[in-house]
Amino acid sequence: MKIATAAYPLDPLGSWTGYAAKLSDWVARAAAEGADLAVFPEYGAMELAMLAGADAAGDLERSLHAVDAVMADAGDLHADLAARHGLHILGASAPVFDPALGDRPVNRATLYTPTGARGHQDKQIMTRFEREEWGVVPGGPLRLFDTALGRIGVLICYDCEFPLLGRALREADLILAPSCTEALTGYSRVRIGAMARALEAQCVTVMASTVGDAGWSPAVDENTGMGGVFGPPDTGFPPTGVIAEGTLNRPGWTVAEVDIGTVAHVRADGVVLNRRHWDEQAGRDATVTPVRLR
Repeated sequence: MKIATAAYPLDPLGSWTGYAAKLSDWVARAAAEGADLAVFPEYGAMELAMLAGADAAGDLERSLHAVDAVMADAGDLHADLAARHGLHILGASAPVFDPALGDRPVNRATLYTPTGARGHQDKQIMTRFEREEWGVVPGGPLRLFDTALGRIGVLICYDCEFPLLGRALREADLILAPSCTEALTGYSRVRIGAMARALEAQCVTVMASTVGDAGWSPAVDENTGMGGVFGPPDTGFPPTGVIAEGTLNRPGWTVAEVDIGTVAHVRADGVVLNRRHWDEQAGRDATVTPVRLR
C-alpha cells in the first residue's frame, strides 16, 4: 500500500466553502500520489474555529465549541472524499463534546473508509496544556480497527510517548500518530515515541504534523513538524528505521510504500523479536538490587 502523511498548515478560513475546497485539494493530491491511506494531524481541525469568527477562534473555550459545532458536517465531507477517491482517511483530530463522556471535550480522530465505514479514537493521556489550561479530557478506550489495509491503531500525539499504550495495540500492523507540537522538542518527543513503538511492536508507525504559524488561535499558534513513516530497523526495513520523512516545517504530503507482509515476516523471523520477548521483562523489572559502589 501507499501511505500519505501530512505536514499540514492551519489557515484562518473564512467560510465552509473555503475549508471544503482546501480539504478536497489535499485529499485529491494524496490520491494522485496513489495513496491508499491519508493521515492528517492532531488538532488540524482547529482551523474550523475561524468559521465562527476571529473572536471565537481567539478564545480557548469558545474555539472548542466552534469546532465541535461543525464536526458532523466535516465528518460527512471526509466520508464523501474517502468514497470518491477510494482511499482511507484519518481525519485531523478535533475537540468533540460527547455527552456519553461528560461535559468537557475529548480530543477525537476519526478513520474513514472508502466503503463508508467510520470509527473514532480518542486521546488517552492529556498534555499539561490540555489538562491545565484548555480543559480537554481523556476519552473512550483504545480501539484496533480491522480494515482492508490491515489492522490499524491510533495513538494521538502524547499517547505515542507511552509504551504500554503501544503494547495494548500490539496486534496492529499500522499505528498512526497524528501530532500537533509547538516546538522542535515536542516534535522530537513524538517522533522518538513513534520510532520506539515501531521497534517494540515490530510494526509500521505513521506520524503526521501541524506546521507553521496560526497566531489567530491561542491553542495552536505555533507548530513544528513534518511527516514520517517508520518501521523497526530489522529485516525488510531500512537500517535506520526511517521509511520516509518530509522536510521540517514544509507543508505537503510525505508518501511511502509499505508492504504489510513485511510486518508479519519481521515478527516471525526478525534478527531480534522484541514483540515476542516483551513479557520476559516481567519480574526482572521488579527486582532491582541496590549495589553500593563508593
